[in-house]
Amino acid sequence: MLEGSTALEIVASIDRMIRFEQWKAGHQLPSVRVLAGQLGVNPNTVASAYKMLRDAGTIVTDGRRGTHVAGDVEHSAIEMAVPAGLRDLASGNVDGRLLPRLNPDWLATPVSLASYDAGEDDPALITLAQRWMFEPAGCNGPVAVFSSVLDAIERALLQRCRPGMKVLVEDPCWPPLLALLISMRLKPVPLPVDAHGAQVPSAALLQESCAVILTARAHNPTGVSYSRERWQAWQFALARSADSLLIIDDHWGALSAVAPPPLQIFSCEWVYVLSVSKFLGPELRLAVAAGNGPVLKTMLRRHTFAPRWVSPLLQRIVARAWQGMLDDNALATVRDAYATRRATLQASLLRHGVGVIEHGEGLHLWVPVDNETTIVQHLASLGWAVQAGQPFRLASPPAIRISIGNLALTDLDTLAADLARALVPRTRAIY
Repeated sequence: MLEGSTALEIVASIDRMIRFEQWKAGHQLPSVRVLAGQLGVNPNTVASAYKMLRDAGTIVTDGRRGTHVAGDVEHSAIEMAVPAGLRDLASGNVDGRLLPRLNPDWLATPVSLASYDAGEDDPALITLAQRWMFEPAGCNGPVAVFSSVLDAIERALLQRCRPGMKVLVEDPCWPPLLALLISMRLKPVPLPVDAHGAQVPSAALLQESCAVILTARAHNPTGVSYSRERWQAWQFALARSADSLLIIDDHWGALSAVAPPPLQIFSCEWVYVLSVSKFLGPELRLAVAAGNGPVLKTMLRRHTFAPRWVSPLLQRIVARAWQGMLDDNALATVRDAYATRRATLQASLLRHGVGVIEHGEGLHLWVPVDNETTIVQHLASLGWAVQAGQPFRLASPPAIRISIGNLALTDLDTLAADLARALVPRTRAIY
């Protein structure tokens, strides 16, 4: 039974009803006036309680349908099973042949496996990140290590965003990021992406948003890297919106042929997150983050209270593998291999009349289509597994994503021809 004489007490009472499943998803709550009468309180008190619950995503109000308990948080996953016999252009995996081989000498210096006294992050890893990634971007501040890009982004958002707040994201967007925002009861707001990056929204929308998340280079799924002019446009816009946190995801980082984002131009607070998984492999996944304000310091402080540290053994292996790739000039080799595949496929598509974004990099191409399901099924019948664009999209038009990590150069023209045929409009004869 509901009880309470203050808004907070009413919130706690409704939370208990939902938590113990006395009220399940979809259950209709009493109107504000009805519940106020039942509890003997002012209707404004109930209205305030309902607002708190709506902001937290616990309940939803839908006009004449009234107020209901929110359903479970769900989001369509990007993972898809590739049927046997199809070439995998859907999963987005990197090419394992381009990853470094683990060297036993990297563990020549013993590491204690029995100690809970892990100290600072690996100095060699921090030095590599600072020298090759953060300093070229104009960042000379503190650096911290986290488990993954999503781990770092979640920790940053927790410092500045409360349930119900808006977060600006690129559209199309990386599906795991959308899933994270929805699970945090935050509202992703789409920003259209063009050949220069995400378009800058109105000042009013920026003022309403607690954070902006942008992909610095090789945007997934389009491959777009931000132009300097677009960074400058974002600089001017964010300078007038002091409360918006800028989070930059640089997952392609060390493999990019494009200059890093010019962080020194931003007067707003930012957190810049670098991943190593694209050039070292998902099994060595971790993220290194830098920042220019209190958010990063708080992220690091709270990290020491929960996970406490990222494995020193993992950090050491990452640092040795990264340095080894630099010593062997292997990063340039990997960069060129992916760039050649992408450019060759793009040129072949253009010869067959299929247009894609001209200036891109990374593992993916984004191809506009009229009907995603039809094209995905048609290509599957020809032996190709590609990813429908729906999990990536908020308001952008239909498309498919083609991943080049598992493509050979000899396959590219055949794929382009098959895709061109799949895109030809078909009419159905009626007898």
